[in-house]
Amino acid sequence: MKIVIVLPTYNEADNIAAITAELWALPFDDLSTLVVDDNSPDGTGDLADRLAEQHPGRLHVMHRPGKLGLGTAYLQGFRRALDMGAEVIVQMDSDFSHSPDYLPKMYEKLVEGGYDLVVGSRYVRGGSTDERWGFGRWLLSWFANSVWVRLILRTRVKDATAGFKMWRAATLRGLGFETRVRSNGYIFQVEMAYITERLGYKASEYPIYFEDRRIGQSKMSIPIKIEAATGTLRVWREHHHLTPADRAK
Repeated sequence: MKIVIVLPTYNEADNIAAITAELWALPFDDLSTLVVDDNSPDGTGDLADRLAEQHPGRLHVMHRPGKLGLGTAYLQGFRRALDMGAEVIVQMDSDFSHSPDYLPKMYEKLVEGGYDLVVGSRYVRGGSTDERWGFGRWLLSWFANSVWVRLILRTRVKDATAGFKMWRAATLRGLGFETRVRSNGYIFQVEMAYITERLGYKASEYPIYFEDRRIGQSKMSIPIKIEAATGTLRVWREHHHLTPADRAK
């Protein structure tokens, strides 16, 4: 199967060469990466262009005019990946908080398990977060996933805010994401997960260790997390009526 990895970037010049090298070293016959760069001031986009010239066909780059948000970066990346003929699409961070080493097992689960989506999950048995997380950060993340989102949306997936996902291309098409998904912050992850479940797609979680980024500073702030929590109510209001009959044709 043709696999395309979508990597949204903003100031990831110190990571982009290393993460792409690790991805290309994985035991897949047809894997390419798509960098979606939001005009990073540190030159990430220019570096990605140079890497693409050195590795034609393996790295593709989308340049956006500014920092336009994680949600739209993924939505545009998904569209490009589908246009590239991807059969499996992966969304992940480029800072090594999502280890490429998990992808072969996630792929095995997707294909052999017959799933439509596999989530790299911190909150299932065997999953964990970086020991350097403070208690407040861990508690807020745990509460958002295990209490707040599950209370309002009744989601089965335990890590609804996870940004490490492996999709079948047919699943993304069926979501109708280009017209249905309106979130542009970290609530984007919750909205995608909820729509997937409401439309009757089969999702599974694979346990991962979520490592704090190796280089640079986290872009996740307390206001962003609060915005994600309050946005959950809007997600329920807009999508709770969906059924499998509403899959995009």
